[in-house]
Amino acid sequence: MKIILASSNKGKIKEFQELMPDDEIIAYKTVLGDIEIIEDQDSFQKNAIKKAHSIYKKLEELDCYDIDDLLVLSDDSGISVPVLNNEPGIYSARYAGEEAKPKDNNKKLIHKLNTIKTKNTPAYYTCCIAIIYKNITYTVHGWMHGYVINEELGSLGFGYDPLFIPQNHTKTLAQLDPKFKKSFSHRSKALNLAKKILDIITIKKITSFHLIK
Repeated sequence: MKIILASSNKGKIKEFQELMPDDEIIAYKTVLGDIEIIEDQDSFQKNAIKKAHSIYKKLEELDCYDIDDLLVLSDDSGISVPVLNNEPGIYSARYAGEEAKPKDNNKKLIHKLNTIKTKNTPAYYTCCIAIIYKNITYTVHGWMHGYVINEELGSLGFGYDPLFIPQNHTKTLAQLDPKFKKSFSHRSKALNLAKKILDIITIKKITSFHLIK
């Protein structure tokens, strides 16, 4: 299946490609070029839907693609820290500013934890995946619980991984083997649910093809 991924985040693109090796994952920039999608909604779900719809509409305008043969998939994800009023939440990617880099965001979160004199505290990741196929929208969620610490440990992964220790573990995500992380990450959980939707879509495509034939 050809899937247009509504993301320009290299870390996310690589993770989706690794999680879905049997599908053709294409970053939207490869097809549409540089398009800015403003994430101004008030939930992960609404942001994921907006990103998917923005790319889907652009693809509809192209004459070189049959929109019925394309599926658009987007995700919106982030980390929430209850003791900080669930910050950074939907602002995870731009916690330290619109042009912030992961190091900047991590530095701000560490500062916030130090301000309230907290070395570690419960936190959780959320991932919402939105799928659009034939103008029908589907969404699923996945979560990963654990806690954040006030120092960066490890060099693997991306984003807040150096600060997050998942439940029942003693190392940060940035210290764990990425292949191991796949087995319980918020994105993996959401994608496992998304795959069920993709399977249903695939079955419907095959059935429709045979009926038409």
